[in-house]
Amino acid sequence: MADCRGRLYRCGDIFDHRATDSLFLGAVRENVRFHQKYNPVYRRMLKAEGFSANSMERIEDLHRIPPIPTAFFKRHTLWTMDPGCLAVRATSSGTGGLVSRIGLEWAALARGAAMAARLGKVRGLFSPVPVNYIVLGYEPHRENQTAISKTQRASLLYAPPLQVKYALKRGAGGYRPDFPGVKRALERYAGQKVPVRLVGFPAYLYFLLLELKREGLRFRFPAGSMVLLGGGWKQFYREQPEKEAVYRLLEEVLGIGEESCREFYGAVEHPSMYCDCGRHHFHVPVYSRVIIRDVDTLRPLGFGQPGLVNLITPIADSMPLVSVMTDDLGILYPGESCGCGNQAPYFEILGRVGLSEIRTCAAGAAQILEGG
Repeated sequence: MADCRGRLYRCGDIFDHRATDSLFLGAVRENVRFHQKYNPVYRRMLKAEGFSANSMERIEDLHRIPPIPTAFFKRHTLWTMDPGCLAVRATSSGTGGLVSRIGLEWAALARGAAMAARLGKVRGLFSPVPVNYIVLGYEPHRENQTAISKTQRASLLYAPPLQVKYALKRGAGGYRPDFPGVKRALERYAGQKVPVRLVGFPAYLYFLLLELKREGLRFRFPAGSMVLLGGGWKQFYREQPEKEAVYRLLEEVLGIGEESCREFYGAVEHPSMYCDCGRHHFHVPVYSRVIIRDVDTLRPLGFGQPGLVNLITPIADSMPLVSVMTDDLGILYPGESCGCGNQAPYFEILGRVGLSEIRTCAAGAAQILEGG
């Protein structure tokens, strides 16, 4: 079937897996064959695993694609296209000391923009009403090429900005939280009759709310105010509370209810977008599929079983990002068990696995890269 990927990204219902399984499978086969043809390193990886794109006859065969661990991208680049010709390049946050470096061609960037627009429409993120922003993330700087900073700035496209205050200010020693400046911005915004949007890291939202509560500060904003979270807790995972505790604190301190809070999930090595539903579950859109794998054997697991999160998407020709293995532990559930009415499967992130298992997988890929 010709141009399966183009038809996939133009489909009407972005959560209708049943109607798009054949398109997705065809798009993945096209993408794997492209990288196999033009990327000699990836070709060696597939050959070492005895994999052929022809072995994917059904959607259930997606697990056969050898996943590349995200840890591998932190030590190696794997370009299929000339990186000098790409539309955008970005890095991971590098909280562990190493960063992944990825890039997307213009066509992939256009597919990503269409995906973000459609998902934003479904999740009610678009508004013609100008808003004031608090970005709980990085102040823009030419040296900051992290994907999360680009994503946080892109989130400002969902509603036109009047004023923008960044919580992480760049100084001589790098980025530092500027909570006093954020408080002054909140006080200023509270006196205006326009909605407010808080965008960025959930950890910094939580720490800000705790500080405001300790100081006895409360703010109220007009209807239409929202919170858009993404980027995970990273080095603050030990302080991570239950989501419900954050929502309660958010409503108590800022008067923004849980129904106005949305969270995103993603990875720089997997340029697809997940935004939670009203019950705060990450349903999988038609542009990707999620496989949960056993931590020890890497065999695919069924619904309700915890394991490593393997993300699949045919979005990019720039580098083989078609199947990547994260260091996140997660569980996949059938869509009907959510209760929001969305029938697409959804996943829950439990935390991060010990890196020894991921490094073992990455070491195997590195041996292939070196011709071992």
